[in-house]
Amino acid sequence: MTKRALITGITGQDGSYLAEFLLEKGYQVIGMVRRSSVVNLNRLRHIQDRITLVQGDLLDEASLIGVLREFQPNEVYNLAAQSFVPTSWQQPVLTGEVTALGVTRLLDAIMMVNPEIRFYQASSSEMFGKVQEVPQTEKTPFYPRSPYGVAKVYAHWITVNYRESYGLFASSGILFNHGSPRRGIEFVERKISLGVAAIKSGQATELRLGNLEAKRDLGFAGDYVRAMWLMLQQDRPDNYVIATGESHSIREMCEIAFSHVGLDYQDYVVSDPRFFRPAEVDLLIGDSSKARRELGWKPEVSFEQLIRMMVDSDLEALARGERFPDVTEMTTLRR
Repeated sequence: MTKRALITGITGQDGSYLAEFLLEKGYQVIGMVRRSSVVNLNRLRHIQDRITLVQGDLLDEASLIGVLREFQPNEVYNLAAQSFVPTSWQQPVLTGEVTALGVTRLLDAIMMVNPEIRFYQASSSEMFGKVQEVPQTEKTPFYPRSPYGVAKVYAHWITVNYRESYGLFASSGILFNHGSPRRGIEFVERKISLGVAAIKSGQATELRLGNLEAKRDLGFAGDYVRAMWLMLQQDRPDNYVIATGESHSIREMCEIAFSHVGLDYQDYVVSDPRFFRPAEVDLLIGDSSKARRELGWKPEVSFEQLIRMMVDSDLEALARGERFPDVTEMTTLRR
Protein backbone atom coordinates (compact mmCIF):
# COMPACT_ATOMS: atom_id res chain seq x y z
CA MET A 1 0.00 0.00 0.00
CA THR A 2 1.30 3.46 -0.90
CA LYS A 3 2.16 5.55 2.15
CA ARG A 4 0.86 9.09 2.38
CA ALA A 5 2.79 11.92 4.03
CA LEU A 6 1.59 15.42 4.88
CA ILE A 7 4.28 18.10 4.99
CA THR A 8 3.57 21.50 6.52
CA GLY A 9 6.05 24.14 5.37
CA ILE A 10 6.56 22.26 2.10
CA THR A 11 7.51 25.43 0.20
CA GLY A 12 10.59 25.96 2.38
CA GLN A 13 14.08 24.56 2.01
CA ASP A 14 13.52 21.47 4.17
CA GLY A 15 10.02 20.88 2.84
CA SER A 16 11.21 20.72 -0.75
CA TYR A 17 14.07 18.33 0.02
CA LEU A 18 11.80 16.14 2.15
CA ALA A 19 9.16 16.03 -0.60
CA GLU A 20 11.80 14.90 -3.09
CA PHE A 21 13.09 12.26 -0.69
CA LEU A 22 9.62 10.85 0.06
CA LEU A 23 8.69 10.73 -3.62
CA GLU A 24 11.81 8.66 -4.22
CA LYS A 25 10.59 6.33 -1.46
CA GLY A 26 7.28 5.87 -3.28
CA TYR A 27 5.13 8.07 -1.02
CA GLN A 28 2.10 10.09 -2.01
CA VAL A 29 3.08 13.60 -0.84
CA ILE A 30 0.59 16.22 0.30
CA GLY A 31 1.92 19.69 1.02
CA MET A 32 0.05 22.16 3.20
CA VAL A 33 0.38 25.83 2.25
CA ARG A 34 -1.12 28.96 3.80
CA ARG A 35 -3.61 31.02 1.83
CA SER A 36 -1.78 34.11 0.63
CA SER A 37 -1.83 36.46 -2.32
CA VAL A 38 1.38 34.90 -3.64
CA VAL A 39 2.53 31.35 -2.88
CA ASN A 40 6.22 30.87 -3.63
CA LEU A 41 6.60 27.49 -5.33
CA ASN A 42 10.09 28.09 -6.73
CA ARG A 43 11.63 25.25 -4.71
CA LEU A 44 8.93 22.83 -5.89
CA ARG A 45 8.77 23.60 -9.62
CA HIS A 46 10.59 20.41 -10.62
CA ILE A 47 8.22 18.15 -8.63
CA GLN A 48 5.04 20.23 -8.54
CA ASP A 49 3.15 17.84 -10.84
CA ARG A 50 3.96 14.90 -8.52
CA ILE A 51 2.68 16.37 -5.25
CA THR A 52 -0.71 17.57 -4.00
CA LEU A 53 -0.90 21.05 -2.52
CA VAL A 54 -3.73 21.89 -0.13
CA GLN A 55 -4.60 25.00 1.86
CA GLY A 56 -4.28 24.91 5.64
CA ASP A 57 -2.92 27.06 8.46
CA LEU A 58 -1.38 26.31 11.83
CA LEU A 59 -3.44 29.23 13.20
CA ASP A 60 -6.68 27.49 12.20
CA GLU A 61 -7.29 24.08 13.78
CA ALA A 62 -10.42 23.46 11.70
CA SER A 63 -8.37 23.60 8.51
CA LEU A 64 -5.89 21.11 9.97
CA ILE A 65 -8.67 18.69 10.87
CA GLY A 66 -10.10 19.05 7.37
CA VAL A 67 -6.79 18.26 5.67
CA LEU A 68 -6.16 15.22 7.87
CA ARG A 69 -9.67 13.85 7.28
CA GLU A 70 -9.50 14.34 3.52
CA PHE A 71 -6.08 12.82 2.90
CA GLN A 72 -5.65 10.41 5.85
CA PRO A 73 -1.83 10.58 5.94
CA ASN A 74 0.26 7.88 7.60
CA GLU A 75 2.92 10.43 8.54
CA VAL A 76 2.86 14.16 9.28
CA TYR A 77 6.04 16.25 9.13
CA ASN A 78 5.59 19.64 10.78
CA LEU A 79 8.18 21.93 9.24
CA ALA A 80 6.06 25.09 9.24
CA ALA A 81 7.03 27.91 11.58
CA GLN A 82 7.80 31.59 11.84
CA SER A 83 11.45 30.68 11.62
CA PHE A 84 13.51 33.89 11.49
CA VAL A 85 15.12 35.02 14.73
CA PRO A 86 15.09 38.80 14.03
CA THR A 87 11.43 38.64 13.00
CA SER A 88 10.64 36.84 16.25
CA TRP A 89 11.89 39.91 18.13
CA GLN A 90 9.71 42.17 15.98
CA GLN A 91 6.66 39.85 16.09
CA PRO A 92 6.95 37.76 19.27
CA VAL A 93 3.21 37.08 19.65
CA LEU A 94 2.82 35.89 16.06
CA THR A 95 5.91 33.70 16.49
CA GLY A 96 4.36 32.12 19.57
CA GLU A 97 1.01 31.57 17.85
CA VAL A 98 2.53 29.83 14.83
CA THR A 99 5.72 28.20 16.06
CA ALA A 100 4.46 27.14 19.51
CA LEU A 101 0.67 26.95 19.68
CA GLY A 102 0.43 25.87 16.04
CA VAL A 103 2.04 22.57 17.05
CA THR A 104 -0.56 22.06 19.77
CA ARG A 105 -3.35 22.63 17.24
CA LEU A 106 -1.80 20.09 14.87
CA LEU A 107 -1.33 17.48 17.62
CA ASP A 108 -4.93 18.03 18.74
CA ALA A 109 -6.11 17.57 15.15
CA ILE A 110 -4.21 14.29 14.90
CA MET A 111 -5.79 13.11 18.15
CA MET A 112 -9.27 13.87 16.79
CA VAL A 113 -8.81 12.38 13.32
CA ASN A 114 -6.43 9.44 13.75
CA PRO A 115 -4.09 8.93 16.74
CA GLU A 116 -2.20 6.29 14.73
CA ILE A 117 -0.62 8.98 12.52
CA ARG A 118 3.14 9.25 13.05
CA PHE A 119 4.21 12.84 13.76
CA TYR A 120 7.54 14.59 13.29
CA GLN A 121 8.24 17.94 14.97
CA ALA A 122 11.04 20.16 13.68
CA SER A 123 12.82 21.29 16.83
CA SER A 124 15.86 23.56 16.70
CA SER A 125 19.32 24.02 18.15
CA GLU A 126 18.16 27.57 18.97
CA MET A 127 16.45 25.98 21.98
CA PHE A 128 19.89 25.60 23.58
CA GLY A 129 20.69 29.31 23.16
CA LYS A 130 22.89 30.19 26.13
CA VAL A 131 24.37 26.72 26.10
CA GLN A 132 24.73 24.83 29.36
CA GLU A 133 27.27 22.35 27.98
CA VAL A 134 29.32 21.73 24.85
CA PRO A 135 28.53 19.74 22.79
CA GLN A 136 24.75 19.64 23.14
CA THR A 137 22.86 16.34 23.39
CA GLU A 138 19.23 15.31 23.81
CA LYS A 139 19.67 15.74 27.59
CA THR A 140 21.25 19.22 27.54
CA PRO A 141 19.02 21.79 29.35
CA PHE A 142 17.40 24.42 27.14
CA TYR A 143 18.13 28.13 27.57
CA PRO A 144 16.62 29.92 24.55
CA ARG A 145 17.82 33.44 23.71
CA SER A 146 15.06 34.68 21.39
CA PRO A 147 11.26 34.52 21.08
CA TYR A 148 11.82 32.00 18.28
CA GLY A 149 13.91 29.78 20.56
CA VAL A 150 11.32 30.07 23.35
CA ALA A 151 8.51 29.09 20.96
CA LYS A 152 10.49 26.10 19.74
CA VAL A 153 11.03 24.95 23.34
CA TYR A 154 7.27 25.02 23.90
CA ALA A 155 6.65 23.12 20.65
CA HIS A 156 9.26 20.54 21.61
CA TRP A 157 7.84 19.91 25.07
CA ILE A 158 4.21 19.81 23.93
CA THR A 159 5.26 17.11 21.46
CA VAL A 160 6.88 15.14 24.27
CA ASN A 161 3.80 15.64 26.45
CA TYR A 162 1.37 14.37 23.81
CA ARG A 163 3.65 11.39 23.24
CA GLU A 164 3.79 10.50 26.93
CA SER A 165 0.21 11.42 27.85
CA TYR A 166 -1.69 10.06 24.86
CA GLY A 167 0.69 7.50 23.40
CA LEU A 168 1.10 9.34 20.09
CA PHE A 169 4.01 8.34 17.88
CA ALA A 170 5.52 11.83 18.05
CA SER A 171 9.24 12.30 17.47
CA SER A 172 11.24 15.49 17.67
CA GLY A 173 14.36 16.23 15.63
CA ILE A 174 16.60 18.82 17.27
CA LEU A 175 18.21 20.01 14.07
CA PHE A 176 21.27 22.22 14.08
CA ASN A 177 21.86 24.74 11.29
CA HIS A 178 21.56 23.28 7.82
CA GLY A 179 21.77 25.00 4.47
CA SER A 180 21.63 24.36 0.74
CA PRO A 181 21.29 26.23 -2.54
CA ARG A 182 17.59 26.52 -1.64
CA ARG A 183 18.30 28.30 1.64
CA GLY A 184 16.46 31.60 2.11
CA ILE A 185 18.62 34.63 1.34
CA GLU A 186 17.99 36.01 4.84
CA PHE A 187 20.16 33.25 6.35
CA VAL A 188 23.82 34.03 6.74
CA GLU A 189 25.29 31.13 4.74
CA ARG A 190 23.09 32.01 1.76
CA LYS A 191 23.82 35.70 2.18
CA ILE A 192 27.51 34.82 1.92
CA SER A 193 27.18 32.55 -1.12
CA LEU A 194 24.99 35.04 -2.98
CA GLY A 195 27.26 37.92 -1.96
CA VAL A 196 30.31 36.08 -3.29
CA ALA A 197 28.52 35.33 -6.56
CA ALA A 198 27.44 38.98 -6.92
CA ILE A 199 30.96 40.27 -6.23
CA LYS A 200 32.57 37.74 -8.56
CA SER A 201 30.16 38.68 -11.35
CA GLY A 202 30.73 42.40 -10.84
CA GLN A 203 27.28 43.14 -9.40
CA ALA A 204 28.52 44.10 -5.91
CA THR A 205 31.69 45.44 -4.30
CA GLU A 206 31.30 44.47 -0.62
CA LEU A 207 29.45 42.13 1.74
CA ARG A 208 28.25 43.39 5.14
CA LEU A 209 27.89 40.77 7.87
CA GLY A 210 27.59 40.75 11.66
CA ASN A 211 29.85 38.96 14.13
CA LEU A 212 32.41 37.08 12.06
CA GLU A 213 33.52 35.05 15.09
CA ALA A 214 30.04 33.58 15.72
CA LYS A 215 30.20 29.81 15.23
CA ARG A 216 27.65 27.35 13.94
CA ASP A 217 27.31 23.61 13.42
CA LEU A 218 26.23 23.64 9.77
CA GLY A 219 25.21 20.69 7.60
CA PHE A 220 23.41 20.00 4.31
CA ALA A 221 19.61 20.10 4.36
CA GLY A 222 19.37 17.09 2.06
CA ASP A 223 21.16 14.99 4.68
CA TYR A 224 18.93 16.27 7.49
CA VAL A 225 15.56 15.42 5.91
CA ARG A 226 16.73 11.81 5.64
CA ALA A 227 17.04 11.83 9.43
CA MET A 228 13.44 13.09 9.74
CA TRP A 229 12.15 10.12 7.78
CA LEU A 230 14.29 7.65 9.70
CA MET A 231 12.81 8.88 13.00
CA LEU A 232 9.30 7.90 11.87
CA GLN A 233 10.42 4.41 10.77
CA GLN A 234 11.53 3.36 14.25
CA ASP A 235 9.67 1.05 16.63
CA ARG A 236 9.18 3.84 19.16
CA PRO A 237 9.19 7.66 19.05
CA ASP A 238 11.99 9.68 20.62
CA ASN A 239 14.06 12.89 20.43
CA TYR A 240 17.21 13.07 18.33
CA VAL A 241 19.92 15.69 17.86
CA ILE A 242 20.86 15.99 14.18
CA ALA A 243 24.19 17.75 13.65
CA THR A 244 27.63 17.40 12.11
CA GLY A 245 29.49 17.71 15.40
CA GLU A 246 31.76 20.34 13.85
CA SER A 247 31.79 24.07 14.56
CA HIS A 248 32.71 26.69 11.98
CA SER A 249 32.81 30.47 12.26
CA ILE A 250 31.22 32.96 9.88
CA ARG A 251 34.78 33.98 9.05
CA GLU A 252 35.54 30.40 7.93
CA MET A 253 32.46 30.42 5.70
CA CYS A 254 33.73 33.61 4.08
CA GLU A 255 37.23 32.21 3.60
CA ILE A 256 35.96 29.09 1.85
CA ALA A 257 33.34 30.88 -0.25
CA PHE A 258 35.60 33.66 -1.52
CA SER A 259 38.63 31.42 -2.08
CA HIS A 260 36.42 29.11 -4.17
CA VAL A 261 36.18 31.88 -6.77
CA GLY A 262 39.78 33.05 -6.36
CA LEU A 263 39.12 36.04 -4.09
CA ASP A 264 40.33 37.12 -0.62
CA TYR A 265 37.37 37.71 1.71
CA GLN A 266 39.27 40.39 3.63
CA ASP A 267 39.06 42.65 0.58
CA TYR A 268 35.24 42.57 0.54
CA VAL A 269 33.72 41.60 3.91
CA VAL A 270 32.71 44.30 6.42
CA SER A 271 31.60 43.48 9.97
CA ASP A 272 28.59 45.74 10.60
CA PRO A 273 27.11 46.22 14.14
CA ARG A 274 23.61 46.44 12.64
CA PHE A 275 23.73 42.70 12.01
CA PHE A 276 24.58 41.65 15.57
CA ARG A 277 21.81 39.87 17.50
CA PRO A 278 20.28 41.51 20.61
CA ALA A 279 21.32 38.35 22.50
CA GLU A 280 23.83 36.13 20.75
CA VAL A 281 23.75 32.39 21.30
CA ASP A 282 26.92 30.71 22.50
CA LEU A 283 28.78 27.81 20.93
CA LEU A 284 26.18 25.63 19.25
CA ILE A 285 27.68 22.26 18.39
CA GLY A 286 25.64 19.09 18.39
CA ASP A 287 26.40 15.55 19.48
CA SER A 288 24.41 13.34 17.10
CA SER A 289 25.84 10.04 18.37
CA LYS A 290 22.37 8.82 19.40
CA ALA A 291 20.99 9.37 15.88
CA ARG A 292 24.05 7.73 14.36
CA ARG A 293 23.71 4.75 16.67
CA GLU A 294 19.92 4.23 16.67
CA LEU A 295 18.92 5.59 13.24
CA GLY A 296 22.03 4.66 11.31
CA TRP A 297 22.23 8.28 10.16
CA LYS A 298 25.30 10.33 9.34
CA PRO A 299 25.92 13.45 7.23
CA GLU A 300 27.29 12.82 3.76
CA VAL A 301 28.07 16.36 2.56
CA SER A 302 30.94 18.17 4.28
CA PHE A 303 30.94 21.81 5.39
CA GLU A 304 33.37 22.77 2.62
CA GLN A 305 31.35 20.92 -0.03
CA LEU A 306 28.17 22.66 1.12
CA ILE A 307 29.61 26.18 0.93
CA ARG A 308 31.12 25.55 -2.52
CA MET A 309 27.86 23.97 -3.72
CA MET A 310 25.95 27.08 -2.67
CA VAL A 311 28.40 29.48 -4.30
CA ASP A 312 28.32 27.52 -7.57
CA SER A 313 24.52 27.48 -7.55
CA ASP A 314 24.30 31.26 -7.03
CA LEU A 315 26.90 31.92 -9.72
CA GLU A 316 24.82 29.85 -12.15
CA ALA A 317 21.62 31.65 -11.14
CA LEU A 318 23.13 35.09 -11.68
CA ALA A 319 24.56 33.94 -15.02
CA ARG A 320 21.04 32.91 -16.06
CA GLY A 321 19.87 36.42 -15.29
CA GLU A 322 17.92 35.66 -12.11
CA ARG A 323 17.25 38.69 -9.95
CA PHE A 324 17.86 38.77 -6.19
CA PRO A 325 17.55 41.51 -3.55
CA ASP A 326 20.75 43.39 -2.74
CA VAL A 327 22.20 41.12 -0.04
CA THR A 328 25.02 43.58 0.67
CA GLU A 329 22.58 45.74 2.66
CA MET A 330 20.12 43.18 4.02
CA THR A 331 19.35 43.73 7.70
CA THR A 332 16.71 41.05 8.39
CA LEU A 333 19.31 38.37 8.87
CA ARG A 334 19.01 35.26 10.96
CA ARG A 335 22.39 34.07 12.16
